[in-house]
Amino acid sequence: MAYDRYVAICQPLHYGTLLGSRACVHMAAAAWGSGFIIALLHTANTFSLPLCKGNAVDQFFCEIPQILKLSCSHTYLREVGLLVVSFSLGFGWFVFIVLSYVQIFRAVLRIPHEQGRHKSFSTCLPHLAVVSLFSSTAVFANLKPPSISSPSLDLVVTVLYSVVPPAVNPLIYSMRNQELKDALKKLIQSVVSQQQ
Repeated sequence: MAYDRYVAICQPLHYGTLLGSRACVHMAAAAWGSGFIIALLHTANTFSLPLCKGNAVDQFFCEIPQILKLSCSHTYLREVGLLVVSFSLGFGWFVFIVLSYVQIFRAVLRIPHEQGRHKSFSTCLPHLAVVSLFSSTAVFANLKPPSISSPSLDLVVTVLYSVVPPAVNPLIYSMRNQELKDALKKLIQSVVSQQQ
């Protein structure tokens, strides 16, 4: 999404050539492939861990940090190594997104018309907010010290990075559609008129 916004704002005349169907397929394949490989490696390592503290996880979400709490062997270092690899890959994607948005904001701030700047920011800021929410809470969930760990805090942080971004994304991007905005206004007006 960051690359799409970068090309649309910084190189609009080349949009069709830089973001054709082939480029979209390559980007989707890279995202899905890297996610699948990391998930497969984590799953294989997780199932190889001996669990000596039972097999009940403290929360609804069965996450790697929760499973590592149940392990009593030193083989968890493999999983910690995989977490480091995952964070390195995630950090690479995060740097790519940040650099894309730095270029976008530089280009947007050079737009002479306020309306053009507002339109550009309105398409970029929701994506940046969702990425920031996901990244910050995922890093916090996996790197927080055990001294501040509690089941309720773990659950809230997990919901913030695993449920909220996918739930908010369709709402954010559909709210740019004028027909949807009009339908939502009609719905709100009908609810308000029924309550009166």
